Amino acid sequence: MTKSKYASRTLIALAIAGAFPLQGAMAQEAAQADAKAQAGQLETVIVTAARRSENIKDVPMAISTMKGEKLDVLTAGGDDIRFMSGRTPSLNVESDFGRSFPRFYIRGLGNTDFDLNASQPVGLVYDGVVQESPMLKGFPVFDVEQIEVLRGPQGTLFGRNSPAGVIKFDSVKPTNKQEGYVSAGFGKDGVFNAEGAFNLPVNEMISARVSLQSQSRDDRVHNPRITGTQDFEGYKDNAARVQVAFKPNKDFSALFNVHHRDMDGSATLFRAGIIKKGTNEIVDGFDYGRYPTDGFNTQKLKVTGSSLTLRYDLPTMTLHSITGYEKAKFYSRADVDGGYGSGATSGPAPAFIPFTSETADGLPDHKQISQEFRVESNTKDRLQWIGGVYYFKEDIVVDSFNFDTLGGGVVNGYAQQTQNSRSWAAFGSVNYALSDVWKVRAGVRYTDDKKDFVAARTLTPFGGKNVGPLFAHPKDTNISWDLSTNYEIDKNTNVYGRIATGYRAPSIQGRVLFGDTISVGDSEKNLSVEAGIKQDFLNKRARLSASVFKYRVKDLQLTAGSGAVNQNRLVNADKAEGQGFELDMQAIISEEWRATIGGSYNDTEIKDAGLFVAPCGNGCTVTNPTKTIGGSTVALINGNPLPRAPKWVGNFTLRYSTPVANGEFYAYTDWAYRDKYNMFLYEAKEYKAKSMLEGGLRAGYKWADGKYEVAAYGRNITGREQVIAAIDFNNLTGIVNEPRTYGVQFKANF
Repeated sequence: MTKSKYASRTLIALAIAGAFPLQGAMAQEAAQADAKAQAGQLETVIVTAARRSENIKDVPMAISTMKGEKLDVLTAGGDDIRFMSGRTPSLNVESDFGRSFPRFYIRGLGNTDFDLNASQPVGLVYDGVVQESPMLKGFPVFDVEQIEVLRGPQGTLFGRNSPAGVIKFDSVKPTNKQEGYVSAGFGKDGVFNAEGAFNLPVNEMISARVSLQSQSRDDRVHNPRITGTQDFEGYKDNAARVQVAFKPNKDFSALFNVHHRDMDGSATLFRAGIIKKGTNEIVDGFDYGRYPTDGFNTQKLKVTGSSLTLRYDLPTMTLHSITGYEKAKFYSRADVDGGYGSGATSGPAPAFIPFTSETADGLPDHKQISQEFRVESNTKDRLQWIGGVYYFKEDIVVDSFNFDTLGGGVVNGYAQQTQNSRSWAAFGSVNYALSDVWKVRAGVRYTDDKKDFVAARTLTPFGGKNVGPLFAHPKDTNISWDLSTNYEIDKNTNVYGRIATGYRAPSIQGRVLFGDTISVGDSEKNLSVEAGIKQDFLNKRARLSASVFKYRVKDLQLTAGSGAVNQNRLVNADKAEGQGFELDMQAIISEEWRATIGGSYNDTEIKDAGLFVAPCGNGCTVTNPTKTIGGSTVALINGNPLPRAPKWVGNFTLRYSTPVANGEFYAYTDWAYRDKYNMFLYEAKEYKAKSMLEGGLRAGYKWADGKYEVAAYGRNITGREQVIAAIDFNNLTGIVNEPRTYGVQFKANF
């Protein structure tokens, strides 16, 4: 078959991906698909999205993966987990805290809440353990085998708080081979990154793997005033993971994992008056390295966790047990008004500061325990099944502080939240082969959630009446389900369809440092349909995955600001809808060239004709309809897109390599694009983030059969600077993207 005929058939298959089962439209290509894999072909991608190891082509859902060299490139400059943003279709990752508290969005669904008790609709699973707290979700990515991004509701096999999807991280596991690697890099602003792993077989039954990472950077932003913290954005971020595997026989195995993170750095810099009034442009004369402030800034995070994974193979089934324990301690203090003085002008514009706002949030006590028991069939029968039970327990304490900036920085406000969460679930899934080429899957999960919450303000800023204790005891039960089908047109091409539901448990916004009430978000429920195609072509030198989807969320939990008050509240919108498409493609163009390209379109809309929220408290240019209720101006958000949800997201990589001497020279460039988006629920000219294109470049040399590697890299190589987030209650305060950086790296495998 000629390449032109093959490409034509590929386009036809993509166009009708949603209408299946197809009647063997490309059956004549089966002989080519059956050919044995040869050098120069793409490797088969194995995923565990359905809690089994499967070829990604056989799993009927939209999945993207990241591993290997791509991870090395994207993390070269010491970036935290936000490096993933835009690197796969429909994925956005951001943070208002810096290297902690990442917020994930898939297909537009996420949560902009800055409270340490906030829940998110994107689940994160690290080595089989759900990471519920935002403080757990930023664990550094090192010695990782693969990252899987599972788009769409994952309410059956992964459960609560995953109506938008799940991101799975799988560490490299111990093996019976002695091996390892070390990597070290140096870069601009004193960046130092060191990473390594050592795999040690103890005997025939026991093996261990130790993985370490150390990242640091010097301060790169200076305060020209004599008050407050003088230098910012330096950090020390160290993490370690130790795994011990025990396999006394072919039927039983155990894996013990213990991990720790210790991060000491700066909170995000909120820059007063950085946005031009009536536009989304940065003010003239902006200097990234200059930050005049009278407040203090610090951030510390410690995370420790462990897990025990057991597997026992019986003649017809396999038993699994995953026990997880996590704890975290966190403290972050920042000058939220982003300038200096009160009732005066400050900052680069300069900006008018109506009142000072210097706050801190802490997580002095956090503990999470989870237990899953799962049993699955291991035969080759037409019917395959999975069943299990899950238990989750979390206890947290959240502190909130206010500081009198002009009075020497003493604490003049304090509030505390305490929450105990309990959840259990029972789940099951079946996979039945109707024929050799047509399979159907169905799953169901029952979840029972309850929370006990109390909050109180015992020291009111600048005097006044204290509040509380205030109580909340939300609880709910839910049944999530999914139904999907996968049809194999030929050995290279599968099409699939899926309908699934997701569920987010009730949430509580109880940060009463400035407000006198708490708010509870009722459960939200998501119904989604999608269809897609997954295909290898050009003799497995190229691979395509494409999907179309539409979803509806009822009682969507949204985080609304409180105008001129540094306070959030939870509201439930009647519903929200989203629709779009996604494309992932990889290709070996020639022996020298490889490329990947991905993109997505997400059209989201809030639908609630009676939902009004307080807009900015700083005189921004609101473009939504407004009205006055009780003397306050509110904005109608019906018809708005979801916040932090760009319509278009795209990514591209291109790799060139050629033999040189006894090694290989390579050059690798990567680019990510995201469209404009609303920073908040309402629309305002100043708070519409501009579209952004960021790129990176890496060039290096490998020798001794890849044993050694030296490379130079650059991130944000165009030096783009723009506002990506904001604080809207005080003044035109913005947060900007990471500046350009560059450096060198060396890696040795042994």
